Amino acid sequence: MHAGLTRLLTWPLAALWVWGLAWALAWALRAAGAPLWACLGLPTALGALAALWPVVAGTVWRQLWVAGGFPLSVLALGQGTGVAAVWWLLPLAVLLLAYPLRAWRDAPVFPTPRGALRELARQAPLRTPTGRVHDAGCGMGDGLIELHAAYPQARLTGVEWSWLWRTVAALRCRFAHVRHGDMWAEDWGDCELVYLFQRPETMPRALAKARAEMRTGTWLVSLAFEAVDAQGRPVPAHARLDLPGGRAVWVYRMGPARRR
Repeated sequence: MHAGLTRLLTWPLAALWVWGLAWALAWALRAAGAPLWACLGLPTALGALAALWPVVAGTVWRQLWVAGGFPLSVLALGQGTGVAAVWWLLPLAVLLLAYPLRAWRDAPVFPTPRGALRELARQAPLRTPTGRVHDAGCGMGDGLIELHAAYPQARLTGVEWSWLWRTVAALRCRFAHVRHGDMWAEDWGDCELVYLFQRPETMPRALAKARAEMRTGTWLVSLAFEAVDAQGRPVPAHARLDLPGGRAVWVYRMGPARRR
C-alpha cells in the first residue's frame, strides 16, 4: 500500500475517516429527500463494510468501534429531538484526548494482561532490587501494575503522551511516578529494565534506543512483538514468555556494546 495512504489510515485516524464519510453520506441522502431507512441504513452499512477492511480495523474491538460509530452517535443524539447533529463530534474530541495526533505513530493503548509478567523477575532479575523499572508508553497503568507485582521493591516510572491516560495511570498507580511526555525523548540510561508495547514498525527504533542508552546487563522487555534491527532481522531473545491467545513477552538483555 502507498505510504501516504497508510499514514491516512493510521489508527485512530481510520475511525475518524469512516465516521465522517458515514455522516456525510447521511446528510447527502437527507438533502436529496431519501427515505429515513436509507439515510440511516446506508451510512451504517458503509461503516460495517469499512470495519471489515484489515487496514482500517485490524482487531475485533476496532471493528466494533468503527462499525458502531455512526449508529451509536445517532442513538445518542436522538434524531428528531432538536439536538444539533454536530454534537456527534464529541466522541471524536474524547478520542483525540486519548490519542493525541503525535501519539498516532506509536501503538494504541493495549492493557497488559493480568499475570502476563508473573515470571519476568525470574527471567530478568534486576542487578539492584531498588533500581529503576520504566514503562515506556504506560497507557492506563496496567503494565505498571504488573511490573509492581513482579518487582515490588523497584523504583517504578512511567511516561505517557496522552494526558487522559497519563491521569488515569497516575490515579491507579500511586506507587509509581507517572509523567506526561514523549517516550522517545526519555533517557533510558539509568533504567534497570524498560518495558514497552509498540507497533512492529517501531520496534527497530526501540531497539536502537535501548542499545544506545541502556547499560550492560539491563533489560528491554516487549509485549507482543519481538525486537528487530534496522534491516528487519529478528534479534535473539534472552527469554520468551508465552501468553494465552498466541501473544508473548520478549525479554532482551543488553550486551557489552551499549553505552555505559
